[in-house]
This record gives sequence, structure tokens and C-alpha cells, in this order.
Amino acid sequence: MPLHSHVRRLILLLLLLLSVSIPSDSASSSCPGGGGGDDAAIVAAAFRHVRNFQPQSVPACTPLHELRLPSRNLTGAVAWATLANLSALAALDLSGNALRGAIPGAFWRAPSLLSVDVSGNQLGGSLRVEPSPRLRSLNVSGNRFTGVAGLDGLAGLDALDLSANRIRAVPLGLRRLARLSRLDLSGNAMQGRFPGDLPPLGGVRFLNVSYNNMSGAVNASAVKKFGASAFVHAGNASLVFSKDSAAPAPRRAPPPSPSPPPRGTSAKKDPARKAKSTATETKGKKHLGVVAVAVVCGVASLIVLLCLVGSVACGVVRCRKRKNGGKEAEETKAQWGEKEEEEVVVPAAAAKGASAAPVVLFERPLMELTLADLAAATSGFGRESQLAERGGRSGAAYRAVLPGDLHVVVRVVEGGMAGVEDDDDNPAAAAAAFRELARFRHPNILPLLGYCIAGREKLLLYEYMEKGDLHRWLHELPAGRPDTDDDDTGSGDIWETAAEDKRSISDWPTRHRIALGVARGLAFLHQGWAGSGRAVVHGHLVPANVLLGDDLEPRISDFGRLGGGEEATAEGDVYGFGVLVLELMTGQGRWDEASVSWARGIVRDGKALDIVDPRVHGDAAAGPDAEREMVECLRVGYLCTAQAPDKRPTMQQVVGVLKDIRPAPRALHGGDDA
Repeated sequence: MPLHSHVRRLILLLLLLLSVSIPSDSASSSCPGGGGGDDAAIVAAAFRHVRNFQPQSVPACTPLHELRLPSRNLTGAVAWATLANLSALAALDLSGNALRGAIPGAFWRAPSLLSVDVSGNQLGGSLRVEPSPRLRSLNVSGNRFTGVAGLDGLAGLDALDLSANRIRAVPLGLRRLARLSRLDLSGNAMQGRFPGDLPPLGGVRFLNVSYNNMSGAVNASAVKKFGASAFVHAGNASLVFSKDSAAPAPRRAPPPSPSPPPRGTSAKKDPARKAKSTATETKGKKHLGVVAVAVVCGVASLIVLLCLVGSVACGVVRCRKRKNGGKEAEETKAQWGEKEEEEVVVPAAAAKGASAAPVVLFERPLMELTLADLAAATSGFGRESQLAERGGRSGAAYRAVLPGDLHVVVRVVEGGMAGVEDDDDNPAAAAAAFRELARFRHPNILPLLGYCIAGREKLLLYEYMEKGDLHRWLHELPAGRPDTDDDDTGSGDIWETAAEDKRSISDWPTRHRIALGVARGLAFLHQGWAGSGRAVVHGHLVPANVLLGDDLEPRISDFGRLGGGEEATAEGDVYGFGVLVLELMTGQGRWDEASVSWARGIVRDGKALDIVDPRVHGDAAAGPDAEREMVECLRVGYLCTAQAPDKRPTMQQVVGVLKDIRPAPRALHGGDDA
């Protein structure tokens, strides 16, 4: 064989050896076998933005079955989607740290997850859980989560702890977790129905729903099974306890244990010392008994004397009240019926005989109505006609049907409104202010239909909106999609109204249209009506004050602060609109400064899609640019909630930006750019 062929083979052999010995940068080739990849490298990538994480705490070149890093002072945001690449990970414990951000749905795709504990962190947003039938235990307590979605995909879940978060509604799908044995929902102020919204309680061994706003009925067997502490402050007035189960009271601190004997003494005594001590104690007890009898007799005499004095005083007071107030009470009963005092809204006007006060209807000037007609149409302003109040700064509101099948809402004015103080005795000034408010006409403004002035009592009449308010559609209707088959709570009126058509606010185009409509209406208020030059500042823009028409077009209600003022400003309205956009886009409720700051940080970090409401994020029919449009809409909320008022845009500018985000296929509102 020629020499050059041997040399060629030798060179090829050396190159082969060198290629095998040269280390690779990839995680898969850094471990022997080169097959399954290096789980330590995956964990390091997932925690690359987390401070105080020690990579050496995770063994290399070993399939990772458990990742337990509790109370390690970890701060920052975890790349949760990267953790989903750990194919063997069964248990994850990151409790007691300071981790921030949201947990995206991609994390739950880890195929072997059995237990997840992220309690005691600063995680927030809406927790979106994707189907994970192997998961047995989930603990997210002590965080800042505002909602949970997708629980019905955790069919094998045995233990669930959602306590001490900011979740305002019982998660949908919770009652489908038939295998659940431990459930803790405490400390959330959740609204829901007990036990209808919970899993079957037969298999539940531990339950805690304390410190929530539940409704429904709790029977004696539930209190006996789970203990009274499970229902401490568990609901509002709608949560009742059966007669054989008393409503639980807050737990009291245990009595102090007896103090230990002094050092150098023994707990046991010899018999002689014990006998002497017994005799001494007997004499002492007799002496104390005599003293106790004397004290009891003295106290009893004093109590009897005080009772006699009190009886005489009460008699005098009652006689005076009968003389002065009897006639007034009879007149009130004659005009308003035998209603309870708490159900009567305008007792002062009734006492003065003001039931004949006229009702002024701007569009029906020939209709002659009085305050007595409004009382008759609202069952004496009774509870059965009162509408639920969530965000109104005015007084109570009542639904009424007036002659001509006119459906209206009668709202009682409390406090200063429309330039009229609550103690203003000038009916002419109040009437002029109300007529001025009635001139505001815009497709996104709820118009004032009329008013009634009865002494100091002032009532405003508005159009009744059958669809309700935005708060109801965001947080009360299930996932924004009405489903009458699941209604076993007895609240049929809510579901029947929503079931008239299958439209909802779960699609992105509808939510964008709502945001744009509210912006148009608010911009119109700020610029005032044509030729007036007087602006209106709303001062309390919340979803409960945004009503929806039959076409889900928004209308702003409860406005009426003319000319601005020290308390309400246009810049404050812009901030309120920004918070409303954040709530509309995330589906989360109960916003405060801390949650606004958290959302702004998410948007600033370029992770806005992580907090988009999953009901909207999954809208496949929204178009190819939907995700970009959603991010831009969240950025509008970011700009409007700037800390400095002079850094916030005007509502006219906001309208322009929202129109550019998603151009409408048709002209809206007949060329009205406001």
C-alpha cells in the first residue's frame, strides 16, 4: 500500500478524534449519552432573570424530578414556558420567595407535573391553567392573583389552595373538580354561591371559605364537618345559616396557660405541708365567701336603683316623642303605606306632603306625573325595585315602568351634583342645572330624561338599559358567555336577559369598540356641547358606570360635575379611563394603585400579552393583527395612568389612537370624531 494512503488515513483518524473530544456549547451534548438533554441548563435558562438563584443547586446531567427552592430570597420573573421543557419534573416548590409576573398557560404543558407550590410570592394577573390531568396539588396562596381560569382541565386535582389573593369571583369550573379533598378559598372577598359554585362537598375533607362574600345557605352538617372557623365572615347578608346551625363567630385566642412554678420549688409537696396548706385554704375560702356575698348584695342594690332611674327617664322621653311626632308618623304612613323605615327613600319629602311634586320629562312635556306616581311605580321605593349598586356615587337607583311603557331608572341624588349642593333649597337653580345636563346628547352618553324636585329631595330619571353595566359582563356572567344550562342558582333574570342573543364581550373587536365608545363619550363630556364652552368632568369612571345597549355599545352614566372642580379634573378622568382599559383588557377587577403599578410594569417590560384576558386572547376570528392590537390597547392604558397628570394624553388624543389601532370597517357615529 502506498505511503500517502497511510498518511491520509492517519489524518482522517486524528480529525475524527478531535471532533469527538471538542466540547459543544449545546445542553444536549454536555452530558454523557447526548440524548435527553441537560435539565440543569433548562433550569438555568428559566431563572436567568431571577436574582439570588444558584445554578449549582440543581444537579447536572440528571433528569430533574423535583425542583424545590423554598424561601431562597428569589426575586424577579421566572421564564415559566422554559420550565415546561422539563419532561420529568413532577414537583415544583418555589414558595416563600419574591417572584413577580404572571404564570402563562404554556407552563402547564410540562407532562409530568404532579405538585406545584408557588405560595407566598408576588405573582399576579389572571392565572390561566391549561389541561393537566396528572396534577394532584396546586398551592398559589399569598399572591396577587385576580382570577383563575381553566380549573375544569385539572380533573385529577386533590388539593387546591387559592387563599389570600385578590380573586373576586369563584373560579368557573371549580365545581367540576369531583376528586378535590382539600379546598381553601379564604381571604379573597370572592363572590359566589355556597355550595352551588363549589365541588361536591361529600368528598371534601378540608374546606375554608372564610373572609369572602358568598351567598347561599349553610346547613348544620357543613358546620359540623368543616368547623365554624371555615365560615368566619364567609358571606354577605345573602349567606344564611340554617336554624340548627348558628352563624360562626371569629375564633378567640386560647386562654393563657397557667404560669410555671418558680425555679427551685417542686410541683409536688410532702403530706404534712399539704395538710397545713389545705387548712389554710379552707379558712381563706370562708373569709372570701363572706366578702363576696357582701359585694354582690351591694352591687345588686345599685343595679336596682339605676334601673328605676332609667325607667323614669325613658317614660318621660316617650311621652315627649308621642306628643311631638305622632302626627308626623301618621301622615307618613298614610302617604307611603306600611313600609319599613329602611325601605323609604324620601321620608322627608313625604312628611312635608310633597307627594304632589311634579315630574318633568323633557321629551314628553305633556305627560303629567308626580312624586306619588314614581312611588307607585317603584313599590314605594322598596327593595324589590331597587337596582344593585356597585359604583354609583349618587344615591340608590330604582327601576320603574311609567305610563306609555316607558322603562326608566329613578336615581336619588345625594351630595353635590351638576352644580347643585345637597342642601340647596333653591328649586329653580336645581331645575336649571338639570336642564343643562339634559342638553348632553351623544351616542355614548346616557341621556337625562327628566327630574323631580320635592323639597331637598332630588330625583333624576334615566333610560333603563336592559343589558346592564360593563362590570356585570366582565365579572358576573360566566366567561362573558351566557349559558342557561348551568344556571342552578335561581338568578334566572340575569341569564335570561343575557341569553336573548349569544353576543358577548369575549371577542376582541367588541372590547375594542367598548373602549373606543367610552373614550368618545368622555371626550365629548370634556369638550362640552356645541357653543357652550362648559366642560363636564365625570370624576368616577368605573365599569359599573358604563352601561351597554342592545348592540353592546357603551353609554357613560352617573356624570354631572359641571366646570371641573378641586376634586374632579379632566386629567383624573383620563387616569380613570386608563384603569378601565386595564380592567377591560385583563378581565381583572378591584384595581388599586399597587395593581395599576404592577400592570404598568408588565406592559413596560414588553410582556403585555401575558396579562390579556384569556377569553379575548384566544379569539381566533379577531384577525392576524389581533395580538398587536391588544398590546397597543394596553399601552393606551399605560399612557393614561402616568403618575404625573401632565404626562397623560387628552381624551381627544386617546380617541385618535384607539381609532388607528383597529380601523373600523364602517364609519361610526356619523362623522362624530368625539
